[in-house]
Amino acid sequence: MVARLKAFADKYTERFISRKFLAWLTATGLCAYGTVTSDNWTAITLAYIGTQALVDMAVKWKHGPSDA
Repeated sequence: MVARLKAFADKYTERFISRKFLAWLTATGLCAYGTVTSDNWTAITLAYIGTQALVDMAVKWKHGPSDA
C-alpha cells in the first residue's frame, strides 16, 4: 500500500514539481515554522541541489542528452 502511494506521489510530483523545488519548498516551510534554522535551510537546499545536479550530469554523460 505504501509503495503504491509513493509511486503515485512520485509520478505526479515529477510531473508537476521538480524535486529540487520540492526540497526547497519543504525546507522553506520548515524554516518558516521554526523547525529548521536558516543555516540548516541553506545546508539542506544546497546539498540537495548539488547532489541532484551531479546525478543529472552523470545521466547525461552516460546516456546523452534527452530529447524530451
